[in-house]
Amino acid sequence: MANNNPTQPNVGFIPSNPEHRQSPTPNPDKTPIPPPPSFAAVPRFPPPILHLQKDQATPHSNGSPVPHLSTPPGPPVFTTPVRPAAVPFRTSPASPQPLALSSASSLPTSSPPHYTNRSSDLQPQVSDSIEDHISLGESSFVLFSAHKVLKQKKQANVPSLGFGALVSPGREVSTGPQVIQRDPHRCQSCGAYANIYCNILLGSGQWQCVICRKLNGSDGEYVAHSKEDLHRFPELSSPMVDFVQTGNKRPGFVPVSDSRMSAPVVLVIDECLDEPHLQHLQSSLHAFVDSLPPTTRLGIILYGRTVSVYDFSEDLVASADVLPGEKSLSQESLKFLIYGTGIYLSPMHASLAVAHSIFSSLRPYKLNMPEASRDRCLGTAVEIALAIIQGPSADLSRGVVKRPGGNSRIIVCAGGPNTYGPGSVPHSFNHPNYPYMEKTALKWMENLGREAHRHNTVIDILCAGTCPVRVPILHPLAKASGGVLVLHDDFGEAFGVNLQRASARSAGSHGLLELRTSDDILITQVVGPGEESHVDTHESFKHDTALYIQMLSVEETQSFSLSMETKGDIKSDFVFFQFAIQYSNVYQADVSRVITVRLPTVDSVSGYLESVQDEVAAVLIAKRTLLRAKSHSVAVDMRSTIDERIKDIGLKFGSQLPKSKLHCFPKELSLLPELLFHLRRGPLLGCIIGHEDERSVLRNLFLNASFDLSLRMVAPRCLMHREGGTFEELPAYDLAMQSDTAVVLDHGTDVFIWLGAELVADEGKSAAALAACRTLAEELTEFRFPAPRILAFKEGSSQARYFVSRLIPAHKDPPYEQEARFPQLRALTSEQRTKLKSSFVHFDDPSFCEWMRSLKVVPPQPS
Repeated sequence: MANNNPTQPNVGFIPSNPEHRQSPTPNPDKTPIPPPPSFAAVPRFPPPILHLQKDQATPHSNGSPVPHLSTPPGPPVFTTPVRPAAVPFRTSPASPQPLALSSASSLPTSSPPHYTNRSSDLQPQVSDSIEDHISLGESSFVLFSAHKVLKQKKQANVPSLGFGALVSPGREVSTGPQVIQRDPHRCQSCGAYANIYCNILLGSGQWQCVICRKLNGSDGEYVAHSKEDLHRFPELSSPMVDFVQTGNKRPGFVPVSDSRMSAPVVLVIDECLDEPHLQHLQSSLHAFVDSLPPTTRLGIILYGRTVSVYDFSEDLVASADVLPGEKSLSQESLKFLIYGTGIYLSPMHASLAVAHSIFSSLRPYKLNMPEASRDRCLGTAVEIALAIIQGPSADLSRGVVKRPGGNSRIIVCAGGPNTYGPGSVPHSFNHPNYPYMEKTALKWMENLGREAHRHNTVIDILCAGTCPVRVPILHPLAKASGGVLVLHDDFGEAFGVNLQRASARSAGSHGLLELRTSDDILITQVVGPGEESHVDTHESFKHDTALYIQMLSVEETQSFSLSMETKGDIKSDFVFFQFAIQYSNVYQADVSRVITVRLPTVDSVSGYLESVQDEVAAVLIAKRTLLRAKSHSVAVDMRSTIDERIKDIGLKFGSQLPKSKLHCFPKELSLLPELLFHLRRGPLLGCIIGHEDERSVLRNLFLNASFDLSLRMVAPRCLMHREGGTFEELPAYDLAMQSDTAVVLDHGTDVFIWLGAELVADEGKSAAALAACRTLAEELTEFRFPAPRILAFKEGSSQARYFVSRLIPAHKDPPYEQEARFPQLRALTSEQRTKLKSSFVHFDDPSFCEWMRSLKVVPPQPS
């Protein structure tokens, strides 16, 4: 397996339009992000409804409740029937957060700004009555690291804290009054869209652009007697609107009832698996096809040394066309395949039985060869899958050709590296020509991914098993198409769930993100699943300085993080941000989603700090840090940058203790240092993950992930099981490891269930607690993609290190500090506290408070 990743994620780039080139060179350590769901002080979850099988709730005979499956055992039993995930999925069950707007940010109506050209008649669109309404519901699309902006450039551009936003272009929205089926009004100067914050000349219907301040006509549409009359226009009464073009304006529009009906899914399956792996895979595949909606069109391809393309033209018979895998098929061969009599994509209602018979007929690898040395022509198989999707694939039920809506999907189920045919690398790293062949394979894979993207096809690669898959070679294929690469321990439960969720993700295509800001604001860096796009709009808009980003796909699970600076001291009371997302949705309608945000400016540093969203700021810092951590050695160096960041924030924004060199960390940012402490210790930067391939996959997933998943990957969420099946949220400290309790730790891509030794000794209680914890873990991650591993173990077992290493070691702190940061300790008796203290093994890792003091910074009091 490769020791490092020669390809770097292309997700971070510095904007390069002329306006930005003239600005000072941005600090490469810049990138911003949005706020998370905040929870009540001690939230409790209702008692979960248990539907677990008896043997799953009962500890195994060795006392370990649910073993970590590092090597494949027998076929898996799914704890609950794997969920079909038929609902359009969201990234978190948490409710949306208020928009990043201050409640005090209403436009002043008594003293209108100084405009020329009859500006005294301009009517601000936002009234106090609407202002409260604006702050609800739109935050899921844009989240800012602070709700206010500092006016002074020197203070605003302190790089250790930074300022920015997280944009989630593809989040689902319910249809409602904010959907408009007509063309938007746009500024003729800069291209910005009319919005709720525009000032309107009621008599003439002219509106003033919030970005460039120029006046524009509205063809008389905005002529009104009063500004209340203008509220009938959705774009003038809501900060987020969708302009949708369908029907006659869009000849290809197909009003399908199921969003996945017209976009096929092709499974590309590795057939070089040993028997234990194959048994797991078969269970997952059977459950997968049972979960698909009956209208979903499915294709099945197997690959090893050859490629087998399964034909659904005969009922109840599993037959396949077998093609060579050593080189790409010629156009003539592909035409012969596509225009032949075979049906390679068929709706599930017509071919479910055939699909089951195909999966049942799979056989383990017969030759006596190591897993890593087996011939796998993954590249050829994906090429053929792409050709089948592009070609005239007949619908079995009607025999008609359908134009795909949204993105088609190819899901690769891989158990080893691509070692045969195009895009492959030799079996051995010692091959004399390996470096050149690796470079050629990387380029070939990226080109194939780009070809898939051009044809609106997303390639997800789900890897499993113990054989290294050489992530650096496969990652460009998934990334360039807009897909993801995920590693699994085996082909069991988590793999099966991810198969379902990958196929159920509704994705738009042809995505373009436009970013516009007030003149005072400069976007210095973008991180996310896209590339800078050079769009020439100067024929239409002479002064368009927008930053354009081509999105590889438009999905709810993704986000872009933006780093921003102020160009100079800000004199105005507000700054404006506009985000326009243009894409074709799964119903083949053209959508222009426009989101406009207004933030107030302040002189007061304390007023600014109070508006900072700690979780958002932490995720932004983590994303720009991870962008640079392209190998494990660099990741180790990045930990020291976290230390320097904490020291600098304390120095720039904190207060110095009298007669001391120590600085108090600003009390307004009480949560931020703890989140960053989790970051430097956890799997993203720490030593918890041992292999570079795993780190590479985790890093790339994090850089593109939605805010909810990103936050959980930075800092775990700790929930303790209580009597009656409720759960109490606690700080993620090792003081939660109390022997008579069960604890759930949600770390984004992994969820751990820890059972204390005393609890395990009581078989009845332990079975009930495990079942409740398992149910909670499934509820918390029901819509998450990738679906996390859910691992359970008892206190003192070797696997418990997965859990312990993710908790802040607070057991060495003095009792008063422990109680201040972990108040639940006060509920323990002195005997329980003594027992808890004696259960810890001494090690050298510093506690959070020790780490802060080592940086010459006094930790803030918990909020």
